Amino acid sequence: MTDTSNTRPAEGEARAPRQSRLRRLMRFMPLIAPVLLWAVPCWVLLGSGQHWPLPVTLVGTALFALGLIGMPLAMARGHGRRQQDRAAIIGDTLLGTSWILFTWSVLLGVLLRLALTVAGVGESQDRARIVTWAILGITAVLLGWGYAEARRVPRVRRLDVQLPRLGAGLDGVRVALITDTHYGPLDRTRWSARVCETVNTLEADLVCHTGDIADGTAERRRAQAAPLGTVRATRARVYVTGNHEYYSEAQGWVDLMDELGWEPLRNRHLLLERGGDTLVVAGVDDVTAESSGLAGHRAHLAGALNGADPDLPVLLLAHQPKFIDRAAAAGIDLQLSGHTHGGQIWPFHHLVRIDQPALAGLSRHGPRTLLYTSRGTGFWGPPFRVFAPSEITLLVLRSPHLPTSI
Repeated sequence: MTDTSNTRPAEGEARAPRQSRLRRLMRFMPLIAPVLLWAVPCWVLLGSGQHWPLPVTLVGTALFALGLIGMPLAMARGHGRRQQDRAAIIGDTLLGTSWILFTWSVLLGVLLRLALTVAGVGESQDRARIVTWAILGITAVLLGWGYAEARRVPRVRRLDVQLPRLGAGLDGVRVALITDTHYGPLDRTRWSARVCETVNTLEADLVCHTGDIADGTAERRRAQAAPLGTVRATRARVYVTGNHEYYSEAQGWVDLMDELGWEPLRNRHLLLERGGDTLVVAGVDDVTAESSGLAGHRAHLAGALNGADPDLPVLLLAHQPKFIDRAAAAGIDLQLSGHTHGGQIWPFHHLVRIDQPALAGLSRHGPRTLLYTSRGTGFWGPPFRVFAPSEITLLVLRSPHLPTSI
């Protein structure tokens, strides 16, 4: 568990300008990224002193050119106004392929070639071709493995979480967490049903979904989301919106989850009582809700806690980890979040950390507040997960207090 409560102000002040510059640079990434993602591998694999036969060079260059042109066009048709699922699948797959190819072209294009040079292996052209075949081989393996990882039912990650204010009567409460299911262009109805079956084996008291149910409207993705209605919990099933709901008529998703028997915690709370003790289970809309323009949608922590006894422990659902600053200031005991996907395709996690305070797992923020960030149950966009496995999480809440004997 990471403790972030002792970070010095000077370090935070120094980090802020760097993050601000990085965020400004990120605004230009949609223009720069496609060129870099395709041009760099093209140069490493076809150029850099390899002297391939002319037909190989022409065919290879044509393929990279098609990728450079086709990827943004397919993504625009798939995720833009037209919302064409087939185009989205093509664009997303090309995006994931180019990212993996780019990453390993950079790493092996520099490190492996340097190692071969130091070792005195072959001539310059021989070394260049060894690097090319190594990049292509690793890319093929990672694409196959990453696709299988993305499409499988996530493994269950279990952990105990001690909350100092949790009463003895609530010791052992089981909280199942799924998040970022991202039902989308690839039909995952059977996958959704198997995920729900796995959740039901956990015999949880509370089942939580912390948003980003799907990419697309509730009407369009209803079949994939329908198995969520089969999820069982002994006490409650609760849900909060993620940022992707606000790209796809969020109120429709709130209404559908309510129809499926889930409690949408839109800036409100419910009480979980057991053994004479009480836990406040609260939820807030995603931080992007207010800018969506939907009436009544915003992240309002004070509203979520309105009427709750301040002496009771609080479990808060908030889609994005960066809500933790507000949660810690309010003395929340445990926040559950998703959003990051654990980076999804390594080394994208470095970019995620620019925007979020945590990537995955349990971390401490302030004197009392814990944050659990799930790597997500599904995947967004590219159907690959590389060194960032998906998860279904079971958190067993523990009390430091011994039950009173009679």
